[in-house]
Amino acid sequence: MSGRILAVTGTSTDVGKTIATAALAAAFADGSVAVCKPVQTGMRPGEPGDLAVIDHLAGPVATAECARYPEPLAPETAARRAGAEPVDLPTIIRTVFGLSAAHDLTLVEGAGGILVRLAENLTLLDVAGAVDAEVIVVVHPGLGALNHAELTVSAIRACGLTVAGLIIGSWSAEPDLAMICNRDDLPRLTGVPVIAVIPGGAGALNPADFRHAAPTWFDPRWLDRHTAFPTSTDHPMTGVLS
Repeated sequence: MSGRILAVTGTSTDVGKTIATAALAAAFADGSVAVCKPVQTGMRPGEPGDLAVIDHLAGPVATAECARYPEPLAPETAARRAGAEPVDLPTIIRTVFGLSAAHDLTLVEGAGGILVRLAENLTLLDVAGAVDAEVIVVVHPGLGALNHAELTVSAIRACGLTVAGLIIGSWSAEPDLAMICNRDDLPRLTGVPVIAVIPGGAGALNPADFRHAAPTWFDPRWLDRHTAFPTSTDHPMTGVLS
């Protein structure tokens, strides 16, 4: 039986999507976890990319990358400039389903925002629909977050897909007024719960500390509802979720 599939997108680039994906993998660590990166940009062959970061922090996890291009651009543009074939949907589907057949949870990490072109007529929306995945949206907590989150959630729902939750990708130890207000307003305005708040600098933790702390960043009720295998909720949630 195939496992659960979740697609992870961001409201933009640099909102903490890779660290959020690693945190999801670590929070679901009582089952087997795999991560697919359909397209990696800004890396040459052999260089460690986002999957290496996830495996380092949350591993061991099975990983698969479908395509990579050397320039740090949107995948469609990066492929064209490299004179390379763009990634195609059948390749991504085969890769995701191959991982899902052998793991309890497969995470599919997109590139940038939900409408970033993986190829000329391909976005993470198409991938999520093809593999029947719910979508996690990683958001920045500061000014602009509300507009970006509403636009992203609206685009996902317009395609008939389900948004499983919002993750605040990097929460400051000293949040400003906009962050504090957004923490309450994000679920109110999008109709989607904030399921996790990840502290700023979490990616710099050593792997053991990251894996121990990651489950405490999530709403344990959400973890209980969204996993088909036992998940520990012994740790209380951190204060940023209160």
